[in-house]
Amino acid sequence: MKILHSLAASCTVALLALAPAHAALPRPPAAGQSLFDGKTLKGWKRVAGTADYKVENGAIVGTTVMNSGNTFLVTEKEYGDFQLELDLMIESAVSNSGVQTRSHFDTPGHEGKVYGRQLEIDPSPRSWSGGVYDEARRQWLYPLDLHPEAKTAFKVGQYNHVKVECLGNEMKTWINNIPVAYVVDPVDPTGFIGLQVHGISTKEQEGKKVYFKNINIKTTDLKPSPFPADIYVVNFVPNQLNAYEKQHGWKLLFDGKSPAGWRSAKSPAFPAAGWQVADGLLSVQPSAGKEAANGGDIVTNGQYKAFDLSFEFRLTPGANSGVKYFVTLDEKTEGSAIGLEYQVLDDALHPDAKLGRDGNRTLASLYDLKKADKGPRFIHPIGEWNVGRVLVHPDNRVEHFLNGAKVLEYTRGSADFRALVAESKYKVWPNFGEAPAGHILLQDHGNAVSFRSIKIKELK
Repeated sequence: MKILHSLAASCTVALLALAPAHAALPRPPAAGQSLFDGKTLKGWKRVAGTADYKVENGAIVGTTVMNSGNTFLVTEKEYGDFQLELDLMIESAVSNSGVQTRSHFDTPGHEGKVYGRQLEIDPSPRSWSGGVYDEARRQWLYPLDLHPEAKTAFKVGQYNHVKVECLGNEMKTWINNIPVAYVVDPVDPTGFIGLQVHGISTKEQEGKKVYFKNINIKTTDLKPSPFPADIYVVNFVPNQLNAYEKQHGWKLLFDGKSPAGWRSAKSPAFPAAGWQVADGLLSVQPSAGKEAANGGDIVTNGQYKAFDLSFEFRLTPGANSGVKYFVTLDEKTEGSAIGLEYQVLDDALHPDAKLGRDGNRTLASLYDLKKADKGPRFIHPIGEWNVGRVLVHPDNRVEHFLNGAKVLEYTRGSADFRALVAESKYKVWPNFGEAPAGHILLQDHGNAVSFRSIKIKELK
């Protein structure tokens, strides 16, 4: 009997030694329903492109082909609320893939295309796997600049365990049991699941394979899976916080109904004219582009030290405004109050974009100090909503974001910061930008600009 046990153990060791390095260890059966029987593509269909999907060794294998756009193997059935888990492997960092959720195909306005929220698989150097991309529609919803600690979760050349949870209007993602992204989005309550083979443009990318297996979905007895406290939530429900945000310290600075919490930068009252609260928007009214000549700037009643500030803004053609922080109101000015400024600007039509130095007055820049390094795909068109974010760490590091992409970083009070101030219009103000606390300010620059979903979390 000891001989048999010894022989069995030896065989097991030998088999493991012969197994590919990227082979996933056996996983206990998942709760819910299997969407893949391990043998056929029953229940699935290919749409949009011509990439190849086959079943090999218990996995769905997608292979890139030239002269094809993005291709998807999608479920024949649609799903609403669910928890989906699967194992996924990309053999090369030149590939790209994703898992579609609540998605659709070939509807008016999207002829021949799949569209919907995708759990992105991005093994490129930027490492945004697990982020959320809105395929063929709004593009990036949750780039991993919003959660850089999760960038190392995905591993190329081996199976990764992927989980996505869609409950109500909330979507959460995990890679290898590491929480990655959290999106609250009111669109698409139902749709199909899809497995993407990305379109390619070079011979180097041809023939690359993506592997999917152990695909399980749970649609009943669903309970939200916990997320840690430090995950930033992208919330597209205007002027609303979800339970997670409230639990972890976020507060609305604008309730969508009144100017409560705001006042004029020049007096204790909210401006009697020049600003309007209507349809869930806080809007500055136009005055021929004259700075602070109508209602003037408005500021929060409260002051803030270290914080995470998020806001949506919508520009009209040629408009100029700004969101300022660490505004003390100690400086006496004729126009706008003094403070560090997240620039809000139509770069194409407003002349201020060409002033300053090296583009440091363009959209999302630290106005007149440091240029925002932003890609064109992260600039939403004039008339559409953009999401700005200012993250001020307790150690005085500051980051600006535009639509989820990090566009600049600096440290208040550092030698580099003071050198920037010395070359700017702010050099006349002693210790500019170094106040320990200050108000948040929305600027009246004489152009029509609207704000909503203004929220803040104070950091300890």
